[in-house]
Amino acid sequence: MALPFPWPLICGEQPRLSARYKARPDDFRVIEIPAYEPCGEGEHVLFEIEKRGISTHEALARLGRVLGLEPRAIGIAGLKDAQGVTRQWLSVQALPGSGLDPERLLALEVKGLAVLSARRHRNKLRVGHLRGNRFVIRLRGVGAAELDSARALLEVLARRGVPNYFGEQRFGLRGDTWKVGRALLLGEHEEAVAWIAGRAGPHDRGRIREARERYDRGDYMGAAEAWPGNFRPCIRLCRAMGKSGGNARRALYSLDREFLRFYTSAYQSWLFNRVVALRLERIDEVELGDLAWLHRNGAVFLVKDLAVDAPRAAALEISASGPLYGTRMSTPTGHPAEVEASVLAEEGHAVEAFSRHGPLQWQGGRRPLRFPLGEVASEAGTDEHGEFLELAFTLPPGCYATGVLRELLLDDAEAADDAQDEGPGASASASAEDGDAAP
Repeated sequence: MALPFPWPLICGEQPRLSARYKARPDDFRVIEIPAYEPCGEGEHVLFEIEKRGISTHEALARLGRVLGLEPRAIGIAGLKDAQGVTRQWLSVQALPGSGLDPERLLALEVKGLAVLSARRHRNKLRVGHLRGNRFVIRLRGVGAAELDSARALLEVLARRGVPNYFGEQRFGLRGDTWKVGRALLLGEHEEAVAWIAGRAGPHDRGRIREARERYDRGDYMGAAEAWPGNFRPCIRLCRAMGKSGGNARRALYSLDREFLRFYTSAYQSWLFNRVVALRLERIDEVELGDLAWLHRNGAVFLVKDLAVDAPRAAALEISASGPLYGTRMSTPTGHPAEVEASVLAEEGHAVEAFSRHGPLQWQGGRRPLRFPLGEVASEAGTDEHGEFLELAFTLPPGCYATGVLRELLLDDAEAADDAQDEGPGASASASAEDGDAAP
């Protein structure tokens, strides 16, 4: 069961639905909208695949084995969900003699995926080379009686935008990854290690609970033995604590830096969500001093004239942006700056705290407080599995369908593929699979 989402919703008191999604692969479909069509000539081949029940990473691994390529040699525009039926574009370099011509790709037989089209192009596909994603989602446990409620909720989101919260996945199965990031920022190494490997709680069970309880008792080597094998960072951390006599700083920096940056990113995300929540009531407006986000291309500019920019915000052409605190983050002025400073003040930080140098640099940036929901459609239907509501909509790159579903569904609604025991950071990587790398 997912943790309750602690952030306020834009749809307020409107009736929400109690439904299940991703009950079966065909209930969750994603179609990638490419930034351009293959031109028909060049040394690369762009090809569209449809995959079922496997992640993008697994699709690349399977294609690589069949084609004799390293997965990184295959270009992608974005990651797509493992739990569903998804269409996305890939590319390979097809130099003379490589045997990677469109005809061969179209004839491939690979478990879990099919090649739908293939054509030559001049460049390799890169992450971000897409205009967005089209989602078609069937909600189970609801039907025609709930259609009006669903349409009313979707109308609010289409008119005002979808709050761009980072989702539960960013904060781990226990919802505490941001606490590790905060401890890292403050240099509280014992606290950071304890949240990663100890602090047994109600969401822990089985060997995971045993491992955390052993850590909490100071039995570091016993905890290392108890952790399941796919929790390799926790095993390494506990062993390092045992060998160093409990030196948390030394143990912490025995871990991969990218793994630790997952936690610092989680804390940045937590603080961003707090700003979204504070500005939710007027999220469809901009204020003087805002750093506005231009949805067309991701450009950011200072709002100086509300007569010009307020109508653009109302039309969802631009949105106010929020902070990902760090060295590369620009700061707004006026009331928006006060809101962002108040969040840091409540945490006991100054913005300079994110500018410190060292192995974990906080780069930061800006992120829109909301994102547009386009081409919305909804209908009720029935199939051999019972009644359903089918929702269809388009989202920009980097925006997740879970952000929409969070506004539509009650807290007790859940995906059928509830993740468990996948290892630290697994649910964070899953968040990117819902759409694409977040902006």
